[in-house]
Amino acid sequence: MESKKRKLTQKDYMLTAMRSYLLQNSFNYNSYQGIGYLYSILPALKKVYADNNDQLKEIAVSNIEFYNVNPHMAPFITSMQLAMYEHGEGIESTRSIKMALMGPLSGIGDSLAQFGIAPLFSTIFAGLALDGLGFAPMGFWLSMLLSMFAIKMFMGYLGLKLGTSIIDTLSEKISKISAAANIVGVTVIAGLSTTFVKANIPIKYVSKMADGSKQVISVQKILDKILPQMLPVILTIVVYYLVKKRNWSTYRLLALLFTIGILGSILGLLG
Repeated sequence: MESKKRKLTQKDYMLTAMRSYLLQNSFNYNSYQGIGYLYSILPALKKVYADNNDQLKEIAVSNIEFYNVNPHMAPFITSMQLAMYEHGEGIESTRSIKMALMGPLSGIGDSLAQFGIAPLFSTIFAGLALDGLGFAPMGFWLSMLLSMFAIKMFMGYLGLKLGTSIIDTLSEKISKISAAANIVGVTVIAGLSTTFVKANIPIKYVSKMADGSKQVISVQKILDKILPQMLPVILTIVVYYLVKKRNWSTYRLLALLFTIGILGSILGLLG
């Protein structure tokens, strides 16, 4: 790990936070926000790696990957990542922190915007609108716009301050922190795969007992007794293998999964 002299100013971090307004503009099913994320941090990256064009390309390419975070929380992540790049951290260390923050901050951002601020202002201005105030709809729009702007800028500033302080005090332990972040990421993905990936085998057969009665035996229940949620986990591993080892695109994976799902349903093999 090679420490770098800091080249970015607070203005650079705030401009990066502003550029995150366009995070969703290049949304696609291959990388989701990946291209928009790189767009947000690219000017700052060019400043950090102004004397090393090859490293700049390597860092830029590494950030065009799957990413999906609440746009208002993105500046916190970009600021921390840029602070790590300035300090001379490598791709894997910064990527671990970036990926570990994606899930928790998405939950916080979605809850804050959709279940906190939006209901609050909508209640206030809906009441004003019912009282005949014509400015109420515009007031709601301006209130949401300004509050989200304030949150975005604060997140960028907080990420900068927290990132630089952590790196300065824990520079010797960055590799351990990255390893811990990897563990958190794997744990979250494992939980999501068993919760949101749905796959089961509806096949059942009837077994005649000695007393003449019949017992219905479900293949899915047998699999669940061996290992609960076995099929979703296997499906997730297969998809991971195809993406990581075979470089399959999202569209190719979707075509495969749709084909498997349709054929499995028609043949009665999947439910």
